Amino acid sequence: MKVRVKFEKLGAMKFIGHLDMMRYFQKAIRRADIDIAYSEGFSPHMIMSFAAPLGVGVTSSAEYFDMELRSVMSSHEMTRRFNHVMADGVRVISVRKIPDGKASKGMSLVAAADYYVEFRDDKVPSCDWQNQLSAFFSQASITILKKTKRSEQEVDIRPWIYELNCEENRIFMKLASGSVQNLKPELVMEAFYRFLNEETQPFSFMIHRQEVYADIGTPDQRKLLSLESLGEEIE
Repeated sequence: MKVRVKFEKLGAMKFIGHLDMMRYFQKAIRRADIDIAYSEGFSPHMIMSFAAPLGVGVTSSAEYFDMELRSVMSSHEMTRRFNHVMADGVRVISVRKIPDGKASKGMSLVAAADYYVEFRDDKVPSCDWQNQLSAFFSQASITILKKTKRSEQEVDIRPWIYELNCEENRIFMKLASGSVQNLKPELVMEAFYRFLNEETQPFSFMIHRQEVYADIGTPDQRKLLSLESLGEEIE
């Protein structure tokens, strides 16, 4: 059986990189006595894959990984066992059964993500940024200089920003995510600062990922569902 684990990553754990998080959960699975399946061959490894791993320094309420089990217990019991061995800053939220097959893999399903961006107290822009945010979002195009290892090119990121608004003195954004189109909130903030004619200062804001979505709609009509909602509880 394949299951999807949803967990949060808060506090100092935001400084742990993706590879270290993978190793952390491999150890946690052993300590929690979860009967995970292993690959065959000379170097067996746990059959698990993470969906849209976070960058260092970003907290999250919605991190996901899929794993294959050899024997099954209830979602409640697996969640309890995980959280019994978790370190401070990491908590498993749910464990749900998902369909077999490559098409159901979380890493291939990711299409969008929600983020909150909050300014640090001493780094708030000097202008009335709340009112400027709607003007920024209403632009027909938002061009940035996107850098890769080999080149630099101008890219219009406006089609990849699905929602952008102010909520209680913080910015909410729903952005394209995944392997096809992937927009980081840092790039949106870089463009917003440029729109405000202000310099981006180091550590000006904090980023929190709220949810990750799959798109089950059509090319003409987007329909986003959280990766968690695509699974079902195991009784």
